[in-house]
Amino acid sequence: MSSLARKHVLVGVTGGIAAYKSAELVRRLVDQEAIVRVVMTRAAREFITPLTLQAVSGHPVRDALLDSQAEAGMGHIELARWADHVIIAPATADFIARLAAGLANDLLTTLCLATEAPLSVAPAMNRVMWDHPATRANIDILSRRNVHILGPDSGLQACGETGEGRMIAPTDIVSCLNETPSTGVLQGVRVVITAGPTWEPLDPVRALTNHSSGKMGYAVASAAIEAGADVILVSGPSFELPPPGATIHSVKTANEMLAKVESQIGSANIFIGVAAVSDYRPVEASRKKLKKGQETIRLDLVRNPDILASVAARADRPFTVGFAAETEATLNNAREKLLAKGLDLIVANSVTS
Repeated sequence: MSSLARKHVLVGVTGGIAAYKSAELVRRLVDQEAIVRVVMTRAAREFITPLTLQAVSGHPVRDALLDSQAEAGMGHIELARWADHVIIAPATADFIARLAAGLANDLLTTLCLATEAPLSVAPAMNRVMWDHPATRANIDILSRRNVHILGPDSGLQACGETGEGRMIAPTDIVSCLNETPSTGVLQGVRVVITAGPTWEPLDPVRALTNHSSGKMGYAVASAAIEAGADVILVSGPSFELPPPGATIHSVKTANEMLAKVESQIGSANIFIGVAAVSDYRPVEASRKKLKKGQETIRLDLVRNPDILASVAARADRPFTVGFAAETEATLNNAREKLLAKGLDLIVANSVTS
């Protein structure tokens, strides 16, 4: 039996093109035997009709805070108390900003302030809007308040551009809600995790990198989410699917990864450094493609920052976990790394076995 069976799930729909996916989300939740009620913003009605969502949920749809009939019994408080889960999908940049600011200027924002149920949002917007510092700051605020950030996904967008900002699939949202515990060993804990490789450019078309796929880091992030943690995943280039429920920050170079980690680590309780960070980078990347006319080529390399050691050396350091990928003397080398960097815990990984 699904963990959502007989649970009360309140689905909030805001005014973005991804609102058309909300009907599938509601249907899939009903398939999981959840009891679903829908609240729309006025803008959402421009993209999908209340009648559609009423038909798939089996319940009337609410969209007005100042509804004299519903509010005769304090309807917005009744809905807030009724919900076991609240999921906003899609969550537009505007709604995320209003939620982060604590506004209660329509029925949906008022419900979000009044509920004590776990709250999740599935962002959906243009890639530039998603990358805007204001949106990122609002997402960070919500994450620190233990709001679960589901996605976004990357790919072709309705505007014709390609990048991060697409709402994750309804099936992924349902999976995440199935995994979201009301209590868990990491409930209320903020975990920053690094994953994947880094790319250090040699020229416009080549880079120094490694064989890391990001699979281990993404698996650790998924496990932390299942345990109830608020997960910030700082990832180098990877083809792995982002774990639903994690806030993803995509980077390429070691310096970019360090900067992003430092911007997130201040409020973290745990840091887990799974990423395979390049130890060296070119002193200066060539602005033109390096030609192959010469038999040999000289590369001047400089050492990259040690992200794990930097976190461990902070006065306000979180519990710090490292990974050691070794080809020989795995336990001894891992023990030396644990002591040299001042880590709290290390995971030894033999890459030859």
